[in-house]
Amino acid sequence: MSKPPFWFTLLAAVALLWNLVGLFAVVADLRLSASDIAALPAEQQALYAARPLWSIVASVVAVGGGTLGCLGLLLRKRWALTLFYLSLAGIVIQDVGIFLVAGAANSGNPVPIVLQGLVLVIAIGLVVLARRASERSWLS
Repeated sequence: MSKPPFWFTLLAAVALLWNLVGLFAVVADLRLSASDIAALPAEQQALYAARPLWSIVASVVAVGGGTLGCLGLLLRKRWALTLFYLSLAGIVIQDVGIFLVAGAANSGNPVPIVLQGLVLVIAIGLVVLARRASERSWLS
């Protein structure tokens, strides 16, 4: 196993922070009470009501896999790649639930599309990073 360059460790640490923010967001979402949801605009209330349970579970898998995958990169473990693949699958399933089933894509609000697009691009980037790290023997 060879030592990775400094940029790899820095990127893994930044990615961990990104995933921790996502983890806190998912936990906050899961903790919303009925009165919290009732205080949202009607359009957002409808999206909450339309989200299938499997999409919510996929969100937890996505952010949990991404967070643990980043820890794996920092620990230089090969299993990080498996967790990033799991996270990426969770994001795709979550997006199907949010956009196709719940209809967020039809809301006219571009923010969810842009944000989820960014999440998807970063997840793909983390898969690529972990694959390259594995190929270069930076992970054991």
